[in-house]
Amino acid sequence: MGLTIDINTHPYLFSDVCDTEEKERFAIEITGLYHSGVGSMASQFARLDCAKIDRCVLSPLDLTTTRGRWLNTNEEVKTLEEKYPDRFIGFASVDPRREDAAEVLEDAFTRLGLKGLYIFPALQDFNPKEAYMKPLFEVCLKYDRPIISDCGCSPYPGLLTTYAHPMLWEETALRYPKLRICLTRFGWPWNREVCMLMLRYRNIYTDTSIIYLDDSRQMYHQMFEVDMGPKWIDRGFRHQVMFGSGDPGLEQIRQVNAIRALNYRESTLENILGKNALEFMGFEKEMRWVND
Repeated sequence: MGLTIDINTHPYLFSDVCDTEEKERFAIEITGLYHSGVGSMASQFARLDCAKIDRCVLSPLDLTTTRGRWLNTNEEVKTLEEKYPDRFIGFASVDPRREDAAEVLEDAFTRLGLKGLYIFPALQDFNPKEAYMKPLFEVCLKYDRPIISDCGCSPYPGLLTTYAHPMLWEETALRYPKLRICLTRFGWPWNREVCMLMLRYRNIYTDTSIIYLDDSRQMYHQMFEVDMGPKWIDRGFRHQVMFGSGDPGLEQIRQVNAIRALNYRESTLENILGKNALEFMGFEKEMRWVND
């Protein structure tokens, strides 16, 4: 089995960057993790080792226009990537409604060298179909960087799901066929819509950071082997689904073990657990088109 990469994680409660009580309170307020706290980097790596996860994609969150501040900054993510290059891959964030959004994103890609854009429409309170998104799409295309957009039902409190619907991305997928877009959480409860989008648009991806009912293994079985045909992923979407935990908030070890328990070909599991993330991020540019 190759590398296991968690495409959807956040350093909101990492001790290296959440280094004041005020930052901790803000992170807990946003995430709703009222019984959690700051974790040491040693504890983070121990959890990854227990889950046999090799690397994580870390994303910050720019809440400038809604909260007047960031939930981790691009610079903090870059610091973590540089300090722990064997464990972390850094993405950028930007609040699309700030006037200098395109400049902030271009700086993150050029000066900081971050590998993609993470946005959270429901929490940042914006519609991804609005015209102010176009300059960000153009920056991503210019530097061949993908987008991760939080989609579907989030575990964070106090959010409307209005801007979390996957169908808000169809026009973008059609207009920008070279723009790679990951709609997280398999879009649940709109997972069939995500399947339709992946079927029609090869530049649409999803991840597995789904809020589970009962437990993650039962939830994945219900979604992937009952609600969907049992072979849809194995035969149809094996190059477009990536492992993502949504950490913090959902337990990485439960999520990844539930993926490993699915009755798919070993090569499909390798794609989900790591290879598709490498292709999505541009590290393996032609891997998807191998006829396997």
